[in-house]
Amino acid sequence: MAYTMTFDSLQEDIRSYLERGFTEETDKLVYNQIPRLINMAERRIARELKIQGFTRAVNMSVEQGKSVYKKPDRWRDTISMAYGGVSLFTRSYDYLRSYWPVPEEEGMPRFYADYDYDHWLIAPTPDSSGVAEVLYYELPRLLDDEAQTNWLTDHAPNLLLYGALLEATPFLKNDERIQTWQMMYDRAAQTLNGEDLQKIMDRNAMRSGV
Repeated sequence: MAYTMTFDSLQEDIRSYLERGFTEETDKLVYNQIPRLINMAERRIARELKIQGFTRAVNMSVEQGKSVYKKPDRWRDTISMAYGGVSLFTRSYDYLRSYWPVPEEEGMPRFYADYDYDHWLIAPTPDSSGVAEVLYYELPRLLDDEAQTNWLTDHAPNLLLYGALLEATPFLKNDERIQTWQMMYDRAAQTLNGEDLQKIMDRNAMRSGV
């Protein structure tokens, strides 16, 4: 039977690699820290890799007269935004305020910017209501006792394991293992990046008819 990683099995694997934290009674500090190390690894991977597995497309309701919109939960970075079948250009917040200094005035949206970490700013302020299509990179749902699997456990279990072990080495002051786990982590990450690059090349080839 093929191995399928879960939050529980990942913790067991980490304990085996570290040879620590097998039970709360015998090694409480490490036992309780392992779930946190896994979450730190998940955040690190989502921060360092921009791959297809972390992309999500959503439809966002646009309201006439409203220029600031809340980003989705677990948003990491915006890839693109389109409204009315037209792609909006990304610009800085300062550019949008200079381009459209009176938010009360309305027009057809042309640009978007990060208003802050949790919101977008659109300019001109929409003169009609509709739906914008947004493509963005997200932080996958973090693993816990309730969420036993996510995209990483399904498609990149080795990357997640090495990432968690890499997070564990400073905590355990086991610096001699950092280079080993870093090498394994980098190799797994490069494989994922290479697969994504090949998909992009394949899509471009199909579009051009080559």
